[in-house]
Amino acid sequence: MRALRVLLILTVLLGGLFVGADRLAVGLAEDKIAERIRSSRGLEQNPSVQINGFPFLTQVVGKELDSVDASMDGLTVRVGDRSVEVTEVDVKLRDVRLENNLSTAVAGRATGTARIGYADLTAAGTEGVTAAYAGPERAAENQVRIDVDIPVAQVTLYSAASVRGGDTIALRAENIPEIPVAENLIRGRVDHELKITGLPEGLRLEKLTMAEDGVTLHLSGSEVNLAG
Repeated sequence: MRALRVLLILTVLLGGLFVGADRLAVGLAEDKIAERIRSSRGLEQNPSVQINGFPFLTQVVGKELDSVDASMDGLTVRVGDRSVEVTEVDVKLRDVRLENNLSTAVAGRATGTARIGYADLTAAGTEGVTAAYAGPERAAENQVRIDVDIPVAQVTLYSAASVRGGDTIALRAENIPEIPVAENLIRGRVDHELKITGLPEGLRLEKLTMAEDGVTLHLSGSEVNLAG
């Protein structure tokens, strides 16, 4: 009985040491990944990184992590001809392979969201055109409010936003008021496509949703490397 008690105590102690070592290792790995993402993406601060699954050390031995979640702000991309800062970037990476002596992590598949404010969408568009929240009913139909200054009037209308080609936001004016010669002027300013470049390689734009504080980009992809 005494030998059994000693064995049980040793098992508990070793188990505790293993768990402690595992949690220490995962914390160090999360910090390292965060630093690499910040450096490669030009962020002002480290993103939040969480490596999921237990134990971590056995995943490292197998060179594949079950999943990694990352959140960050201040990611700069190009929207049309303008540099735009996207916020509230949340990415879920799955089937993450560890490569190059564990210095690179590539996700077999990934999903995520990011936010572009209406002010940034306005800056990326045409001069004299202002984008804003269209209200809950129109937002549910993927519309944004558009205020347009043209020589003959100042016009408020709504524009439908859609995704094209996995990397482009397309805007098309709706309910254009019946003002002589206005339709061509308005369409020339409002109807355009804004290509997004600079997202992590492998992520594609799937759809858009509208909220009071901006446009949410819904992303997905494969072979994604946030730090690449």
